[in-house]
Amino acid sequence: MSVPVEEAIAALSTFSLEDDQPDLQGLTVLLSTERCATSSPIEYGDVSAYRLSLGEDTKSINQLNTLVQEGKEMASVLYTYRSCVKALPQLPDSMKHKQADLYLETYQVLDLEMSRLREIQQWQASAVSKLAADLQRFSRPERLINGPTITHFWSILKLLDVLVQLDHLKNAKASIPNDFSWYKRTFTQVSIQWQDIDSMREELDNLQIFLSTRWVILMNLHAEMFRTNAIEDILQVLVAFCVESLELEFALLFPERHTLLRVLPVLVVLSTSSEKDSESLYKRVKINRLISIFKNNPVIPAFSDLHLSPASILKELSMYFPNFSSQTRLLALPRHYLIVNHIEAIRAEHDDFSVRFASAVNQILLLRSMDNADVEWSREVKGIMYDMVVEGFQILSRWTGRVWDQCAWKFSRPCKDVPSEMQENVTTFLDYEKVVRWNYSEDERKALLDIISYIKSIGSMIQRCDTLIADALWETIHVEVQDFVQDKLDIMLHTTFRKKKDLSRILSDMRTLSADWMANTNKPEVELLSLPNETEETKRSTFYPRPVAPTAAQIHCLQFLICELLSGGNLRKPGGLFASNSSGISVDDLKQLETFFYKLSFFLHILDFTATIGTLTDLSFLWFREFYLENSRVIQFPVECSLPWMLVDHVIMSQDASLVESILMPLDIYNDSAQHALTIFKQRFLYDEIEAEADLCFDQLVFKMSENIFANYKSWAARNLLDQSFLSAVDNGDNLFVQPMRFTEIYKLRRVKLLGRTIDLRRLITQRMNKLFRENIDILFDHFENQDLCAIVELQQLLSILELSHRLLSRDLHLDSFTLMLNEMQENLSLVSYSSRLSSQIWTEMHNDFLPNFILCNTTQRFVRSSRGTSHSNQKSDAPFVKSYFYCGSEELNKAHRSLSGLYSEFFGIPHMSAIVKLLGPRSLPWLIRALLDHISNKITAIVPKVNGLQEALPKSIGLLPFDGGISGCQKIIHDQLAWGPKSELKMDVLHGLKEIGSVLYWMGLLDIVLREADTVQFMQTAPWLGLIPGSDEQIKQAQDARDSPLIHLFKTATSAIKESEKNTDASYFVTMSKQAEAADLLYRNSMNSGNVLEYSLAFTSAALDKHYNKLSANPKTGFMDITTSKDFYRIFSGLQFEHLEKTIQDSSRRHETLGDSVAWGGCCIMYLLGQQLHFELFDFSYQFLNVAEVESVTISQQTPSERSKIPNSIQAHEHLLEAMRKARRLNNHVFSMLRARCPLEDKIACAIKQSGAPLHRVKFANTISAFETLPLKEV
Repeated sequence: MSVPVEEAIAALSTFSLEDDQPDLQGLTVLLSTERCATSSPIEYGDVSAYRLSLGEDTKSINQLNTLVQEGKEMASVLYTYRSCVKALPQLPDSMKHKQADLYLETYQVLDLEMSRLREIQQWQASAVSKLAADLQRFSRPERLINGPTITHFWSILKLLDVLVQLDHLKNAKASIPNDFSWYKRTFTQVSIQWQDIDSMREELDNLQIFLSTRWVILMNLHAEMFRTNAIEDILQVLVAFCVESLELEFALLFPERHTLLRVLPVLVVLSTSSEKDSESLYKRVKINRLISIFKNNPVIPAFSDLHLSPASILKELSMYFPNFSSQTRLLALPRHYLIVNHIEAIRAEHDDFSVRFASAVNQILLLRSMDNADVEWSREVKGIMYDMVVEGFQILSRWTGRVWDQCAWKFSRPCKDVPSEMQENVTTFLDYEKVVRWNYSEDERKALLDIISYIKSIGSMIQRCDTLIADALWETIHVEVQDFVQDKLDIMLHTTFRKKKDLSRILSDMRTLSADWMANTNKPEVELLSLPNETEETKRSTFYPRPVAPTAAQIHCLQFLICELLSGGNLRKPGGLFASNSSGISVDDLKQLETFFYKLSFFLHILDFTATIGTLTDLSFLWFREFYLENSRVIQFPVECSLPWMLVDHVIMSQDASLVESILMPLDIYNDSAQHALTIFKQRFLYDEIEAEADLCFDQLVFKMSENIFANYKSWAARNLLDQSFLSAVDNGDNLFVQPMRFTEIYKLRRVKLLGRTIDLRRLITQRMNKLFRENIDILFDHFENQDLCAIVELQQLLSILELSHRLLSRDLHLDSFTLMLNEMQENLSLVSYSSRLSSQIWTEMHNDFLPNFILCNTTQRFVRSSRGTSHSNQKSDAPFVKSYFYCGSEELNKAHRSLSGLYSEFFGIPHMSAIVKLLGPRSLPWLIRALLDHISNKITAIVPKVNGLQEALPKSIGLLPFDGGISGCQKIIHDQLAWGPKSELKMDVLHGLKEIGSVLYWMGLLDIVLREADTVQFMQTAPWLGLIPGSDEQIKQAQDARDSPLIHLFKTATSAIKESEKNTDASYFVTMSKQAEAADLLYRNSMNSGNVLEYSLAFTSAALDKHYNKLSANPKTGFMDITTSKDFYRIFSGLQFEHLEKTIQDSSRRHETLGDSVAWGGCCIMYLLGQQLHFELFDFSYQFLNVAEVESVTISQQTPSERSKIPNSIQAHEHLLEAMRKARRLNNHVFSMLRARCPLEDKIACAIKQSGAPLHRVKFANTISAFETLPLKEV
């Protein structure tokens, strides 16, 4: 069944094709070619239909326009001309015999280029001849032809402008005469064998004169114009027309204004060839008016990097026209061209126009939504829209002209002082750098960027409304024309011109020419009948507006008829066209005619809406630099000298939030330049250069902007993670403030237009962000790998900053998962891989640096680096330079976080362990635990032979120390029994082995503390959902009022409610979620029974000791305790401890800083697990020594003072040693108490570990959570 067309259209109208992409670019979305309506496609071919005797004038206009178009093409050839001589090869001496062939090839190449110069020479001759003939025709006193019209005036001025630009280009391009000299040289060499070359030589001589003579085209024009009769009168008319148009701002577009400024000094010089002509000109146009124009416009743009100076033209041409030289000294007053001085007014004008234009568009939308709108209100709304478009064109023309004027001003005044920081690196600078790169200050770049953004935004805003307001504009133009010719002219015919038949005929011709009489029949009869009191005349003047605009020929004829009406064909009358005269026309009528006359000039630009906006927003002149390329003798300038990239780089480097959304506007300059290169210059090599630079700049833009975004979010995250009390207490807190940047709109750009291509900028930024995050993670790991284990806190802080940055940025961009990127950079993506880059590095650090060089302080629960250990800085290479945003975003925030992380850089403790647990997680942490436990097993295996070596040096029987010899005698006995002198290396190896074992076990204790905290937090979060409550016996129990946990009950209830619902809702999803809740409940219940790391470590150590039990503990032969044996481990540790304490007293900074408290932890753990604690506490040399000292002290206290004086007090002599022994005993007792609390001796009997490492349960303990269910097992 087919759908009616009306319904299909209505359905399509409901679809919205809009998205949330902001308009941060200009109009140039495609490279295309469009003709302007001002160059009529039919070349005024319909003028003859109006029978106004303008055939000859129209024909001449068409010829002039053709010459203008050809002249612009010639100017493009000259401007884009690049020297061919630079590319010519130089033959080596061995190929001199090929010189003739080289000359021939060179001649053939240069002849093609010279043929184009000949065409320019021939064209200028024909253009000069045509222009001179036209001016002579209009200079006839009898004036037998109609004209010149205003259109003809503009054609003459445009052709003269093209001639001036050609002459200026020929004077400026030094490569042209250079190539010609090579061409003439090669011609001399290759034409030796030619016949009849005299004509060719004559042609070459003429071309040489044309190229080498300055202003030769103007000289030819002067000679041609004054060949037959004087034409000063028509020249004076043109001068007056230019002055009047400039003063009244008659030119709507800035190119027309520049045309008037370029030709005015030339016209002045041409029209003052004699003193009589000068006086005549100054009577018609006061000289002060000319001087004022030249003073206010000392520099006039000619081409992108070429300018004209009226004063220079007049001074230089005064050699040929000396009569004006006396006035040129008055033309040296400069004008303030800089945009930065006007940007505030421009900004206010932009904001005001944007608001008013949006309001006018809303009125148009409201009008289109109404079916029967009031006619008068409709005309008013459309008229306002027309006025807004005209005002917008005027604003764009004024702003773009100001940009071009400033550009020309900068080219005329290069920078003299190059920045000092650049002078240190580069000694020579290109001229182009002095006029562009160093010629714009920071404020000037910002102002230029602002005005470019305003131009592009206003142009885009008007262009987007093209289809919406097109009918309104055409209807308004129709109303303006019909209101004038049907109403106002009708009144004039019945009043002012009633008795003037000649003038009445002109008015009638105007009405006949442009009146739309059919519009009267289109007015609804209801509206006509609603006016009962209107007269016959009023009824005849009523018309219905239609979107029908006049043609270019009609506008051309209307302007001509108005000129005929006011001047009677005499355009030489003083005072201007609309000055009061004796013709009898009233002032009001003159005012109406003047207003309508100027409106006619605007109509063509309004009708050609798109082309006009394209012209007004074309900023391609900011890129082209052909003149300076030639002068600098380089192929192309570096991108740093390119003005578009300078503006983009300014936005990036300035960190100005107000400029972020304008960062893409300078790229429109590349679009404009590419369009200009293809359609105006028609040079493919220019487009290729633009494309190459645009690609490079866009890549740099994405790269640098991504870095800015990354740095901003890193700074934002780093500041948020700083403690607020720290921010309030720090002195430079303001320096830590992060300025918010407006990147949100940039993230929405999915269709960036560049040289006809559509680029997804959001995707490119996302890709770059993912790469930066991965690169940042890799750099942080490299940074950690160049430091010791204490830097783990800094690594954890930096990764927390990076993770927060990722979370903030993920609000706007679809980034890869941070966990995925972290695992990828840790090489931990495999499901069966439990190690990672970080865990491997931690283990390597512990094995190579931490365990050998760090000592334990049991009081502070911290490990510190031993001053006797190996310096870490000697083991690591210097880290490479890394940009600040890879750490905390900015230098200030880097210093703040570095000062905080520096607090943890000199020790290892609970904070570091917390960082390790957070970074490794439950996946890699067991691997590290197992690696450390294997290290304990290896160390035990390594020290057992050394312990046996020390056992062999001991006597077979060691008894208790006697009390009768005192502490001095006991010390002597101990020294005799510990005969380890030759085995000092074994002693140090055993001590270091015990130190590392003790360090690992204490490290496991710290890990267990941190894991307990983490488990407690998780339990507090999951207990309410699992239905766990505290019992009366301080144990956790399940709530009895429900069989299921609250989590399962919640989803089961929801599932039941859905099944019982009357609505046909699919309950399968809820059933699935209910099953998932049950799985989650089981998972979290099992995770609550987490193991005890220290318990498992002690059990693992006990299993490792069991392998060497017979070597470390001697079984008594009688079954009773053998108090004299020397084969038990506790004897070795006792002796090592005694000697260690003695040497500590001798040099307190020597031994303790090397071993620390880890030796006590290692030795006590081994003794405890071997069941030798009681033996050690009874028979330890230090303990016995303290007992003897205590008895001796009591004995001394009971003696009389005289007896004390006779016997030396050995207690005082050994006071430091005794104090060290007491500290050691307190430390040993602390370790044994910790071991008894965490691993009671009955557990040792009840549980054992196989040789493979697998647990072997014998008794199930209700009060101790076993670690064997969760910790990794050693492979068999």
